[in-house]
Amino acid sequence: MERERAVRERGDERLEKELLRLRKMRFYEEQYPNLSLIGGVDEAGRGPLAGPVVAACCVLPKDALILYLDDSKKLSEKRRELLFPEITKKALAFGVGIVGEKRIDEINILNASYEAMRLSILSVSSKLGRPPELLLNDAVTIPGIEIPQLPIIRGDSKSLSIAAASVIAKVIRDRLMLRYDREFPGYGFARHKGYGTALHREKILSKGLCRIHRRSFVKKLFERAREEEERGAKGQDPGDGGQEEKS
Repeated sequence: MERERAVRERGDERLEKELLRLRKMRFYEEQYPNLSLIGGVDEAGRGPLAGPVVAACCVLPKDALILYLDDSKKLSEKRRELLFPEITKKALAFGVGIVGEKRIDEINILNASYEAMRLSILSVSSKLGRPPELLLNDAVTIPGIEIPQLPIIRGDSKSLSIAAASVIAKVIRDRLMLRYDREFPGYGFARHKGYGTALHREKILSKGLCRIHRRSFVKKLFERAREEEERGAKGQDPGDGGQEEKS
């Protein structure tokens, strides 16, 4: 690890601490010294009310040093954007799978996430000219994949490969949502990225749905709004659920 040694020679205590953290995040990759092609797999966008689910598969060199790489959810948008070109440059290969809102409504979000993951793995396999030898996944076992898999709970915080995939997936998805913000102005996609914030719910109820909304996700939102309107028409407090107070 010559690059790590060079950093240590600078005598920076913060860098020493960061190197130790990264060393711990290589734990799973280092359990397989005879494997050179280990792919980390993760997704972004399972929970939003709008937009696609995006998955990434990333194969890093065993000695990859990417300072401050971590679970994408722990990083600011600025940090993710700074890390993205470094990850993609240093990766032996990376692939992205995108499954849109219509497909999500057809097969549900879990199956859509698996589909996106399979697409990302196929992309990596094509770029490498062969499949990865092992997949490290964030908590799931992906059906329909013959490559050996190791699901790791909170894997995006414990494996560099999965963390790299999480950043790639998140950045790609966020960039798509910025594009959709220009295509569908007024919904605030640039701010909330399609997640069900109070602002987004308010815009849906006032403007209606646009093409990228997941109908299966927003159905309950409209049902709840309709119930509150009915309670209001009956003179009930919308927050009491129509239940009488018990003494």
